[in-house]
Amino acid sequence: MSRWPEPGWPEGVRDAVLRHLEAAWPHEGCGVILQEGTAGPCRVRPLANVSPRPRTAYAFSPEEWLAVCMEADARGERVVCVFHSHVEAPATFSSEDHAQAAPGGQPLLPGVSYLIGSVHRGCVLWVSEYEWRGDVFRLRET
Repeated sequence: MSRWPEPGWPEGVRDAVLRHLEAAWPHEGCGVILQEGTAGPCRVRPLANVSPRPRTAYAFSPEEWLAVCMEADARGERVVCVFHSHVEAPATFSSEDHAQAAPGGQPLLPGVSYLIGSVHRGCVLWVSEYEWRGDVFRLRET
């Protein structure tokens, strides 16, 4: 049984995300997936988790986020997915995830999905991906 719902992301992307999330344990790992143009290749860009509560939350530093945005712009890429892990917890979009991704009820990054990996004892057991539909983030239908 695959721990990643199919069809999902290309194998290299999946492997890079899983490696980063597992390496971050016992803290939440985080990062973004960037895509060249609208249908070009994707790459994973791990980011440091600077949350003051790294076992239960993630946050990007403003400086690193700015660097990612500038790097993506220079390479003709766009952020297509934000990913993070939940430590010893299910891969569900929590109320805190929703509040961070859509403060005031509107997504901060329209068109960007959110991928969550459930990491138990340093191993990703399951991954779920969410996208904005209507007025809330919902499990992405494959």
